[in-house]
Amino acid sequence: MATIWIKRSFHGGIHPPEHKHLSSLAGVKTAALPKEVILPLASGNGPALKPQVEVGDKVKTGQLIASCTQGFAANLHASISGEITGIEARPLVHPSGLSVPSIVIKSDGQDRHFEHPAYPLWREATDEQLLEVIQQAGLVGLGGAGFPSAIKIQGAYQQAKKQGIKTLIINAAECEPYITADDLLIQTQANELLEGIAILQRLLRPEAILLGIEDNKPEAIAALETALKEHPLQTELDICILPTRYPSGGEKQLIQLLTGQEVPSGKLPIDLGVLCHNVGTLYALHAAITLGQPLIQRLVTVTGQTVSQPGNYWVRLGTPISQLLAEVGTKTTAKRLIIGGPMMGFTLDSDNYPIIKSVNCLLLPTEKELPLPGVEQPCIRCGQCELACPAQLLPQQLYFYSANQAYEQAADQQLFDCIECGACAWVCPSEIPLVQYYRHAKAELRQMQAEAVKAEQAKQRFEARNARLEQEALEKEAKRKARAEATARMAAAKKAAAEKEASQPLATEAKGTNPAVASEAALDDKKLKQLKTAKAAATVAVRKAEKTLSNLEVNPDATPEQIHDQLVMIDKAKEQLAKAEAKLAEADPLQETAQ
Repeated sequence: MATIWIKRSFHGGIHPPEHKHLSSLAGVKTAALPKEVILPLASGNGPALKPQVEVGDKVKTGQLIASCTQGFAANLHASISGEITGIEARPLVHPSGLSVPSIVIKSDGQDRHFEHPAYPLWREATDEQLLEVIQQAGLVGLGGAGFPSAIKIQGAYQQAKKQGIKTLIINAAECEPYITADDLLIQTQANELLEGIAILQRLLRPEAILLGIEDNKPEAIAALETALKEHPLQTELDICILPTRYPSGGEKQLIQLLTGQEVPSGKLPIDLGVLCHNVGTLYALHAAITLGQPLIQRLVTVTGQTVSQPGNYWVRLGTPISQLLAEVGTKTTAKRLIIGGPMMGFTLDSDNYPIIKSVNCLLLPTEKELPLPGVEQPCIRCGQCELACPAQLLPQQLYFYSANQAYEQAADQQLFDCIECGACAWVCPSEIPLVQYYRHAKAELRQMQAEAVKAEQAKQRFEARNARLEQEALEKEAKRKARAEATARMAAAKKAAAEKEASQPLATEAKGTNPAVASEAALDDKKLKQLKTAKAAATVAVRKAEKTLSNLEVNPDATPEQIHDQLVMIDKAKEQLAKAEAKLAEADPLQETAQ
């Protein structure tokens, strides 16, 4: 083990008032069990989850209630035991403020837990067993981003087996003002945190493990050093103390501080062999592996000068914010309720929202403590935002393009490299809400990209449909020519037979009816009728299947899988039609040829 004082720096950054003492001195408490929880099926950052329960079902704490079927999402578990009273639209904690489908659970007050596989002696478990627990536990990044941990860890695990992982970085910087959840978690759960780090170290085998923490957390640093002295990681983990500077906890900034490497634009840290995880995520990983406890609660900082009992609280996911605020109490009415810190957080219009996985702080400041933004003024091109930007962007240019809806030009200026830290808006003398412009521009660009993808899919479906219709036309023409040739051959055969019969009239009368005519007269009329009916039904089936395909091809919401399945149905219907035509042709060549 080594404690290293980092002297590297990164471009920009600011030193806003910290105000961390409001909550850091109060210790950690457990919030009361909620009477009802609201668990959204969407996070705003990924696809909606599929419910695994119905209204009226009884569930236990930790029971799986919704699962991810595709995309970047994480499983959802009941945070209390009780009854499912609704699966309905409820407001989501998100800047959009939109409502999303949510599962509502009414508590039975018993908090009965669902048993999940656990590996207290995790070193004896296989990698596959550990990865399966991580996948099922619904873990996400608890630093605020909310990205599914299973996807991140599984990708790193695969790379570790092929190329290896150079550096595992543990993010304990917590640079945002007011927020102290990670600080207090380290102080109170240092041993459990180290176990979570050790589990990840076992899976990834990194060459180095670095824990970055700002120098304004002496108690947490001391707790780590004490716990590390008696832990197997003592020779593997280095505690790196960073100078307090916002946003040193940004992923790319932290990597630059600890390793000296800069993540190129458009690249991910894993491309450099680096993986970052927040301390809260690793504590939750430890709980999932050793206790069999999925992600059902998190540590939330409740702070601000209007709060009567500021501090850090273990809160069950889905707990209504109104209930938590009623428990901590308020001295005066807060002018704002902010989710997150003053830099990257956003203001809610009410407390009618639930705590979700990405909520790490509730901030209720007084108007004097955190004044409301003033009236937006024109940009004076002072350049202060560029000096403060840790991503080395040109915020004034991004603002110009975003404000004028020139979104593609904003993208050319590396808009998506913006980490939305808010440093530019903090120093702006014109009080322009720069980050809001950037968020809007990003949303518009994502929408444009999604529409472009849909348009390309529609184009491909249109071209495929034209190619299919052209092929069908060629096949029909070939069949028509074949029928014409068959008709000509049959006519020639009839003519030859008639000429032969005319030349031997007496022999025909003496011997009776011509054999061909007798054979045709003996045809089973009932069987012929059945064959004609079967052909007609097969023809109708083909037409219906083709009509359904045509409707899908002009439907922008149709998926490639649906179109593929319909093509398979058309092939099967055509196969049945071909069989029916073949049987009818065998039974009555003249009838089939005529058609």
